[in-house]
Formats: sequence, structure tokens, C-alpha cells
Amino acid sequence: MAITARRYYRGTNVGRAVTIADLRAMATRRLPAFVLEYLEGGAEDEWTLRRNREVFSTIEFSPATLTGVGSPDLSTMLFGVRMRLPFLIAPTGFNALYVREGDRLLAQAAAKAGVPFTQSTVSNMRVEEIADVEGLHHWMQLYVFRDQVFVDELVERAKKAGCQALLVTVDAATFGNREWDRRNYRQGMEPTLRNKLDILAHPRWALSVMAHGIPPFGNLLDFLPADQQSFARTATWSREQIEPRLHWDHIRHLRKIWPRTLIIKGVATLQDAELAAEAGVDGIVLSNHGGRQLDGVPSPVSVLPEIAGRLKGRLTILVDSGFRRGTDIVKALALGADGVMIGRATLYGLAAGGEAGAARAIAILEEEIRRSLALLGCGSIAELDRRYIRP
Repeated sequence: MAITARRYYRGTNVGRAVTIADLRAMATRRLPAFVLEYLEGGAEDEWTLRRNREVFSTIEFSPATLTGVGSPDLSTMLFGVRMRLPFLIAPTGFNALYVREGDRLLAQAAAKAGVPFTQSTVSNMRVEEIADVEGLHHWMQLYVFRDQVFVDELVERAKKAGCQALLVTVDAATFGNREWDRRNYRQGMEPTLRNKLDILAHPRWALSVMAHGIPPFGNLLDFLPADQQSFARTATWSREQIEPRLHWDHIRHLRKIWPRTLIIKGVATLQDAELAAEAGVDGIVLSNHGGRQLDGVPSPVSVLPEIAGRLKGRLTILVDSGFRRGTDIVKALALGADGVMIGRATLYGLAAGGEAGAARAIAILEEEIRRSLALLGCGSIAELDRRYIRP
């Protein structure tokens, strides 16, 4: 008998989403094409973007049986703080493009789940506004700009806002060549006529986002004249002013002025991981920027075992890029990661249903991690190691 054609859920009730793939299908239906491209696309031929997902199919589990595992403990220690779950929300800019006040809604979902939220320098809300979210583990991501005064002021604002960690992105000193994204615009940030017409086919999105106008990048406003504080201008300024000569000296300077947890994001080699330790940072994020920067670099999960084998315990090792399943997270933890940063997976939820959608994405990943540990015969995140991965 023929199997009924399989389809992901594409309605509006996020509670019916069974997997992150369902939330992605819901987001795909709700978002106009140019917004979806911004969310989904990668650099150039997108080899790295695809590899970030494909790598997980090359890693096999080695489960144990009859271990009396019961209900596994999913909590973990990160930088001396007990976290309820072994993943956190990665920094993503432009979240108001998916839903009005997207940064706040994502932060609120994270806070209620006990998951750290990393706010982007180019978020559409100020760091002080997100700091008001009750119960939030608030981290701040930093792009290093040419103007040192601006950088130092933003770091000071993050400190006063109570951010527990500063995460410095180091793989974006030159903006990636996102060709498919560029094809959606005539010039600057002006969508093509075809994309403008496509907006009319997505009224729910338009009422949420376009009806109120896309807000500028909030953290940049104080540094720009009043007549240059539009979304388009702040977006252009952020690209023009990124420091192209980013160097380890910048990290050492930040270490001097930031007294709390300091992390660098964008490490891809053992050599740079060791240099990070020498520079005095507390942690690193193995990342290729979700396949959006240099095409042709390996998946962070591919380099994780070598780096963890050398530096585990000396640095906190986080990893991102390509994670869509709880099993993906469990594999990375077993290979030596201390935690995983989630980007697109929770953005699919945000785009599908705002705060409720983001919360559903977090809940799906939590359920899948718990189930995976139980099936592996592993009682806690702390017990996960290479024994549960086939050589």
C-alpha cells in the first residue's frame, strides 16, 4: 500500500510543530521571499552552508543499554553558572525583520526557558531595553568598529546593563559575499519590484513588520546624527565602519576593559584556539558564521574533536552553525563541546509565531536532547563523552 505523501505542518498553531523543520515550513509560508533568503542563505556557492548540516550524518552514536538511566539531567555548568539546558541563543541581527520587536520576543522566550540570550550589536533594540527582560541571562555580542571610542562606549553600556558575558565576533571583519541575498535588492536596501509585490502576498508579515516600519539598529543610534538614524543608514554605517584590521591586540584591549566573561566567536583552527587562550579569554565559539562568511571552510563540528582534545578544561568551548536537532547538540557535547549556540533553529520559531514560536523551538530541542540521552543510556550532560560516539 502506498504511503501517504509526507508534509511538514505549515499552519499557524506553533503548538502543532513536532520538529524544527515544521517551524521552518511555517516560517517559509509566512515570510516574503527576500526575508526568507536573508534567514536561509549563505555565502557564494553555499558549500559551507550545506556542509554544516551534512556533517551530522557522518557521526554515529554508540548507545549503552541496561544502565537504569531514568530521566536524564540536562543541566550543565557554563562559566561557573549552572544552566538548565546545554544550549543558548546565538547572536543574530535584524530580528525585527521577522516579527515586530523580534529581539525582545526571543529574549523573553529564552528567559522563561532559563536559556542565555546573546544580543547582537546590530539588534533592532538597545542593550538597555533587552536588559529589562525579567530573569534573562543576558550576553552581549560585539562587532569591533573602526572608532575605538564607540566600541569602548558600547562595552561600557553592556557593563552597566548587567550583561554577564561579552562575545566578540572575529570572523566578520570583511562582509561575506551573500550573492543570493544581494539579488533581492536594486540598490542599497531597496527591494526589487518583484520582492515588493511579493510582500502583498504575505499580509500577516506585512501587518507585523512593514505597518510599523523596520526599526534601525538601536545600539548604533547614539553615535549617528539625528538625520542619519534610519534603518537603511544604520545598516550601511555598520558595514562601512567594521574594523578591517581586526587583530589580537583588539582582544587584549577588550580583556583589559571588560571584567566579566569574555568570549571570541569565529574560531576555526587549533592555532587560533590556542592564541585565544594566551590572550586571556574565558571561552571560544567554534563557528563559520552559519556559512555566511567564507565559503569552503569546514564545519565547526569537524574541527571540534581536535580543539577539545587540546584545550578542554583550559577554555570553555562552545560551537554553532547547522544545529537543527537535539541529536546534533548531543553529538557536539559528546565530542567535547561545553555548550551549543543556536541561531536559525530558534529564528524559525520566532518567524513562525513570535515568542510562542521561539519557545516552541526551545522546547522541541529540549525534548529531543532528553530523549536522545535516555536512548543512549546516559544519565546526564556531565556524563557525555566520546564513549557514546562510534570512532
